[in-house]
Amino acid sequence: MKYRSIATVSIAHLVTDINQGAIPALLPFLIATHGLSYTAAATVVFAANISSSLVQPLFGHFADRISKPFLMPLGAFLAGLGLALAGVVPTYGLVLAMVAVSGIGVASFHPEAARFVHALSGTRKAMGLSLFAVGGQLGLAIGPIMTALAVASFGLRGTLLLLVPFVCMVPLVLGGRFFVKPLPAALRGTSGPGAGATDQWLAFVRLSGAVFCRSFTYYGLSTFLPLYWMRVFDQTAVAGGGSLTIFLGAGVCGTLFGGRMADRYGYRNVALIALCCSTLVLPIFTMARSVTGAMLLLIPLGLAHFTSYSPMVVLGQKLLPNHVGLASGVTLGLVVSVGGIAAPIFGRLADTFSIETTFSVIALLPALASCLMLTFPRRDPAT
Repeated sequence: MKYRSIATVSIAHLVTDINQGAIPALLPFLIATHGLSYTAAATVVFAANISSSLVQPLFGHFADRISKPFLMPLGAFLAGLGLALAGVVPTYGLVLAMVAVSGIGVASFHPEAARFVHALSGTRKAMGLSLFAVGGQLGLAIGPIMTALAVASFGLRGTLLLLVPFVCMVPLVLGGRFFVKPLPAALRGTSGPGAGATDQWLAFVRLSGAVFCRSFTYYGLSTFLPLYWMRVFDQTAVAGGGSLTIFLGAGVCGTLFGGRMADRYGYRNVALIALCCSTLVLPIFTMARSVTGAMLLLIPLGLAHFTSYSPMVVLGQKLLPNHVGLASGVTLGLVVSVGGIAAPIFGRLADTFSIETTFSVIALLPALASCLMLTFPRRDPAT
C-alpha cells in the first residue's frame, strides 16, 4: 500500500467534502435570508446532489478507459467555488445554480480518486479506501462548524471563506503529488486489476439498493440534524452545526474501524453488523428529549453509520472487477448523491407533519438496508 500517495488524495478528499458538509449547516441562514420553507431549503441539497448524480457515473466510465488525475484538483476547485458563491448571489434560483456547480465538482473528483486509491491499496482494499474516506469524513465534519462560524460572523458572504482550503491545497497540486510516477498498471490502460474476472451485475444492483437506503439515512440526518437541534431542543444555529460535527466526527472513527475490520472479517459481514447497529441506535435517538442525552447518542450513531462505508464501496468494486471506476462512480457518487433526492421528500414531511415525524421515518431505513445485505453470501467475491 502506498500510504503517502493515498494520504495526498485523502487531503484532496477533505478539501472537496468540506463543501458537501457545508450545505446542511448553511440551510438555517438561507431560510432566514431568503424566507425559505423546509421543502425549499431541502431543494438546495437536492440541487447539489442531482447535478452530481447525473454526471458522476459518466466520470467513472471515463476513468475506466483512461486515467485523468487532473480531475481531482479540478473537482476540488469547482466544489469550493460553487459553495463560496452560493452565499453571495442575490436570488434563490442562483443559489440552486451555484450548489449545482459544486455538485459537478464533487462528481468529477470521486470516481477518479476512488479508482486511484483502489489501485494503490494492494491487498488491503478496505483499509486503503477507509483512509481515503477519512479525508472526506473530516471534510464533512469540518464543513458544518466552519460554515456556521463563518456565516454567523460575516453573514452569508462568509461562504467565500470556503475557498481557503483549496488555496491551501495548491502547493500539493503544484508539487505534482496528484501524479504518482510510475502510475500503477491499473491506471495506465483500459484493463483493470480484475481483467478476465466476471462482473456480477445483479448482485451489484442489490448492493446499490442497500447503499440507497444508507444514503437516504445519511442525507436525512445531515440535512435536518441542525434544524432538529433547533426545533426540538431550542438550540442556536451554531449549536445545530456543532451537533452535525459530532455525528460526522464520530463517523471518522467508524470509517477507520470499518476498513480495518472488513479486511479481516469480510466486507459483507462488517457492513451488515454496522447497519444492524444503526437500526437499533437511531430509534433510541429519536426518543431522546434531553439535549445531553441526544448529543451522547450521536457518537454511537456516527460510529455505526460510517463503519459500513468502506466495506460497501469495496464490495461494489469487487462485484465489478472490470469496471472499478464505474462501480466507484455509482457507490460513491450516483447512489450516494441520489440520497440527496430524498431531502425534499423529508422536507415535505417536516412541513406537513413535523420534523420529529421525519426522523421517525428516517429511522426505518437502516433496517431495509440490513435486509438487502442479508442476501449476500458470507464469503466475499474474489478477484
